[in-house]
Amino acid sequence: MNNLPSFNTKIQELALMQSAWATALNPLLRQAINNGILLEGVPLVNGSTVVNHLLDRKLKGFIIADINGAATIYRSAPKNDKTLTLTSNAAVVADIWVF
Repeated sequence: MNNLPSFNTKIQELALMQSAWATALNPLLRQAINNGILLEGVPLVNGSTVVNHLLDRKLKGFIIADINGAATIYRSAPKNDKTLTLTSNAAVVADIWVF
């Protein structure tokens, strides 16, 4: 969703409210981070792991949402439309928000 939907109405107050809501919310809705997928329970090895990010478009970024151990994790290959390559210094299981 990129914009808040609005409905045709003859009620002036509702039309004004819809306009005000759209002005406030549309910039937030257009943020790339809001158009993502949570990948749950992704096993990461001590080394490189290739993860299918399921976005069907070029990855813009990722956030480690949850992790079951201490690890340093970073992207170790260029962004593309199919996979995310992560390198970890420990074997862990993570939930990853990809967007």
